[in-house]
Amino acid sequence: MEKTTYQVAEIEISYKPQFKASERPKIDSSNKAFHVLCSNWSEDKIEFLEEFKIILLNRANHVLGMVNISQGGLAGTYVDPKIVFSIALKANSSGIILSHNHPSGHCLPSHADIELTKRMVEIGALLELPVLDHVIICPDHYYSFKDEGLI
Repeated sequence: MEKTTYQVAEIEISYKPQFKASERPKIDSSNKAFHVLCSNWSEDKIEFLEEFKIILLNRANHVLGMVNISQGGLAGTYVDPKIVFSIALKANSSGIILSHNHPSGHCLPSHADIELTKRMVEIGALLELPVLDHVIICPDHYYSFKDEGLI
């Protein structure tokens, strides 16, 4: 019997921050999340097109990193939960904060925003990787699902 050999790619996960662990911001409120998001969001895009990002947190709610998940048009962007949670699991996150912007400047969530958030919270609960908040940002204000009691 002839033995068949298959070549497969090796997958490697690494985390190499350019700063000390003590310099990571701690997210202890939606306002802090808003400021971390705004300081890492392109001012050229915030009022131009919709983007979806996640903040990855450790057990003490210190930021491990921020990941761009998708970029769309003026009225929306597609978010694949498999992508969101695979990234969070690979990063060994203990919690995540969802975020997207509304180029219109109106931060109230749409029906689609509410349904996506519910779905992501359910998936996070199954994986024991909680969605701590979903922050919709506009250039000078934000909407927090947690603050509004929707998470």
